[in-house]
Order: sequence, then structure tokens, then C-alpha cells
Amino acid sequence: MTVEERTLSMLVNNRPGVLSRIAAVFSSRGYNISTLCVAETINPDISRITLTSSADSDFTEKIKKQLYKLVDVLEVSDFSGPAFLHRELMIFGVKVTPETRIEIMRAIERFGCRIATMSQSYYILESTGSRPENEAVLAYFDPFGVEEMNRTGSVALKKIFEAATPRT
Repeated sequence: MTVEERTLSMLVNNRPGVLSRIAAVFSSRGYNISTLCVAETINPDISRITLTSSADSDFTEKIKKQLYKLVDVLEVSDFSGPAFLHRELMIFGVKVTPETRIEIMRAIERFGCRIATMSQSYYILESTGSRPENEAVLAYFDPFGVEEMNRTGSVALKKIFEAATPRT
């Protein structure tokens, strides 16, 4: 079976210990969580956990069954594939010289980045996009001297809103 990046989205009760129990389900089965994003939904009693893990197609159904055994897990959905919109926020610092300033400014515009803060010799930039889009941004800026980088885990939603879906 083919190993690929899988995205799972979970609605859980917003209680202490829920995330650690979910992480234990993954680690006890030998799966690594590649990215993780957790936040309250519109309802502060419920959180959405979005995570990615490299696994084969059998992974999703097996892990969903295990996750549903946890009391505080309300819903588990596979958000992998083109029917879902995936985004992450990346911030990174890049060196700027008088010789590179114009080219860097053009690249900022080309890639749709935003300058979060700047000095004469260093810019901290924001890029929002899919992981491959952010990887392309990073690869382009790397020759200028990317000093540091941090990014969120992936967040995802269905591309087509279903009116009957409750607000979460």
C-alpha cells in the first residue's frame, strides 16, 4: 500500500488531557504526528484538532475506530485529498542587503507574502498557503539567507459548505 500524508480533523470536548490521549493512540500504533493544530471552535466547549500523519490507506479507518473509543472524541473526519482546502501559516526571517532588497520586495509581491516586521538588514515575512506552496516560498528565499522559520500545522475545511452541517 502507498504511504501518503493523511489529514484527520476531529471535534473533541475541550477538556484537559484529550490531546494527550489522542497522541497516545497514534504513538502506541507506531504513527508519528507530522503537524498538529488545535483551537476552540465557535462553541468554546468544543475544540477542533487537525493533524497530519504519513500512513497507508488502511490507517484512516483503523485509527478512526480507535479514536472513537475515546470518550471526548465527538467526530473524526478524513480531510485528505482535493475536496478539502488546506492552509498553514509560515513565518520566516530573511537577510536583506542593499543589493537584494529590490529582488526580495518583488518576491514578496509575487508570492503574496506579508512583511510582519523589518529592519534595514532583516525582514520577518508571513506566508499563508498549502504546504507545497510554502515550501516553494522557502526554497525561493533560501539563497538570500533564511535565518529561521516556524509554521503552524495544517488547518483544513471542506471546499463545499453543506447547509445542514452544524456550526463548529
